[in-house]
Amino acid sequence: MELSSAWILAIMVLAAIASLQFYKGRKLNLQLMYHYLQTIEEVVKPEDKEYVWLGGYIGFRANYKVNRDNVRKFEYTLTLLPRHSILYFPIALVTSRHDKLYIVVRPFAGIKREAHLIQKGYYRLKPEIENEPLLQREVVEIAGKKYEALYEKRRDIDNLKALIESLSKPHNVKHVALTPKTNVFYVLMKPEPDTIKEDVERIVRFTNEKIRESPFSS
Repeated sequence: MELSSAWILAIMVLAAIASLQFYKGRKLNLQLMYHYLQTIEEVVKPEDKEYVWLGGYIGFRANYKVNRDNVRKFEYTLTLLPRHSILYFPIALVTSRHDKLYIVVRPFAGIKREAHLIQKGYYRLKPEIENEPLLQREVVEIAGKKYEALYEKRRDIDNLKALIESLSKPHNVKHVALTPKTNVFYVLMKPEPDTIKEDVERIVRFTNEKIRESPFSS
C-alpha cells in the first residue's frame, strides 16, 4: 500500500517538529541543570562534591560534604520534565506534573522527633512513614493550601510551617519532614529558577538556626 503525498508530508512535518523540540528542550533542560547546580553550590559552599548523571536530559544527583555550622552533608536530586520529547512531554505533565527538587540535609545535631507536613492530594501513592500510627495528625493551612501534619509534638509542626511560609512560593513545597531514624531533614519542592537561591538559603538557615536548637534536637 502506497502512502499518499499528504501522509508523507504530514510525517515529514511531524519529524521536523519533533527534531526541533528535541534540540530546544534539550538546551532548556541543560540550562536549567547548570543554573540549579551553580546556584545551589554557591549557597551551600561544599568542601567536597560528587555528581551523578541520571541519564538523558532529565537531571542529576548531587552529594555535598559541607562540615560547617550544623550541616554535615547536603544532598539533592533534580528531576526535570522531558522537554526534549514531544511525545513523552504531555504524558509527563500528567504523571510528574512539574520539575522536582528533593533535598536531604544531614545535620550534626540529632533529630529526636518525627514530623511531616505533606500537601494534601499531592501524592498518588502515600509515602511510607515509619511509626505513622503513633503520630498525631491534623490538617493545617499554609498560604491557601492544605497540608496533612503528622507529628509527636505540635511545636515541631509550627516551626516547619514557619519555614514553608518563609519560602518564595510556599505552595511549591510538597513535603517537609524531620526523621530521627536517619537523622535527616527532607524537603520536596517544585524549584523555580528565579527564587532557588533564596529558598536554599532559607533551608540552610533553618538547619543552622532551628535544628541545632530545641525543639527538634532535644
